[in-house]
Amino acid sequence: MSTVKETMRRILDAESKAIADIPVTDGYAHAVELIIDHVHHRHGKLVTSGMGKAGQIALNIATTFSSTGTPAINLHPSEAQHGDLGVLQPDDIMLLISNSGKTREILSLVQLAHGLYPDIPLIVITGNPDSPLAALADVTLPTGGAPEVCPLGLTPTTSTTAMTVIGDVLVVNVMEQIGFTATDYARRHHGGYLGAAARGDKSIQ
Repeated sequence: MSTVKETMRRILDAESKAIADIPVTDGYAHAVELIIDHVHHRHGKLVTSGMGKAGQIALNIATTFSSTGTPAINLHPSEAQHGDLGVLQPDDIMLLISNSGKTREILSLVQLAHGLYPDIPLIVITGNPDSPLAALADVTLPTGGAPEVCPLGLTPTTSTTAMTVIGDVLVVNVMEQIGFTATDYARRHHGGYLGAAARGDKSIQ
């Protein structure tokens, strides 16, 4: 049996390789352009969604975008079927996450969203670029499909790490494109260490 340190090193090596192997495609530039156009030019918002662990990553991406100057919300795909779909507006853009690209609730959400606003664009993060969800996307950002480090090969681990990194790539690129500053950050993040750091509060050091 491996020691904890040996297992840790194996996991770090596997997840580091998975991140390094995320396909770098022109899709990122297109995704950034779409987000800036719909949120910053048309004054819509970014709507993220995923199911299960992918849904938690989608929520994290939405909150990170919001704190960095790009209004975003997370829409739970099941709750969307019970009225929350009404949060969508015509100039919004959706960022959908599904490792398999076959998640029933997300595919249903696409159908519902397009029934309300047929032209709403879709950015998809998935481990399966040949999936039904990817086929519906305006932009597909593949994770690379690295195997999970979970000993069963089932629990979302490596896949959610890659999804998080892809979200970071989108956030940082949008921040750079819109010229987001520390002053802008401080206006949105008043509390805690980060708020004080953004304001240049020397008392925190």
